[in-house]
Amino acid sequence: MSCTQTIMDYGLRSVGIGERLLPRTDFTLCQQFTLIGSGMIWNIYFGVVALSFGFFLATAVAMGKASHNRLIRKSSEWFIFVFRGSPLFIQFFFAYFCFLALKPVAPFFDVLSSAWLGALIVLFLNTAAYSGEIFYGALQSVPKGDMEAADAYGLSGWPRFRRITWPTMLRLAWPAYTNEAIFLFQSTTLVFFSGFPAWQQRGDALYYASYFADKTFNPFVPYPILAGYFIMLTLVIISIFGLINRRLNRHLPSDRRQRLKMRMNVIR
Repeated sequence: MSCTQTIMDYGLRSVGIGERLLPRTDFTLCQQFTLIGSGMIWNIYFGVVALSFGFFLATAVAMGKASHNRLIRKSSEWFIFVFRGSPLFIQFFFAYFCFLALKPVAPFFDVLSSAWLGALIVLFLNTAAYSGEIFYGALQSVPKGDMEAADAYGLSGWPRFRRITWPTMLRLAWPAYTNEAIFLFQSTTLVFFSGFPAWQQRGDALYYASYFADKTFNPFVPYPILAGYFIMLTLVIISIFGLINRRLNRHLPSDRRQRLKMRMNVIR
């Protein structure tokens, strides 16, 4: 079988398009690159959707933590504490079995036991908690002079938040938020190694890398391929977030613009 045919058969296998059966013997380098790359579709899906929706919840959580209302403030603090204080793997595990236990209650919970939605909810809540803490720190660092200037111009309430507070908060938080985005995409590799099963062997990149490592007894081929894919994905994220960071800082002199600094989380 040629490499072109392999790509056609397995390029979209992780989403149910193409050859149904995985290769059993005579594994080629093309098969490993293709199937692991196919699995990256799931990693990108989880990361993009969780990050997109988590951004808005993180903003709300940060504002809630800074609120003068005790109920709202404590709810935001406990939300951040629970999801930052427990390992992501355990969150996947408990969420899956909670969704399974709720299946007899209502048919809706049946779909939550699938990785495409159940695991996505966990990632969404987890990144919202981490990002919410980042945004809260940035919110506390908004210069008082900016707020005084807004008051002098008669800005208050929602107009002041939209035009002064929120853009400044994003500008201050963006370098740290970029690191959170990178770590979120890397965390997506835990989905199919927690409670959520890979239906019909349609897993993510790490799922297929582990499959080849188990079948060939040689982890030094599939895992470097997996690492290469994630390095390329990280470069894409840095590029996109770098453009946004430049946009957020476009009004500042060149010597005062913040540059993205990558500081990877070792323990989460």
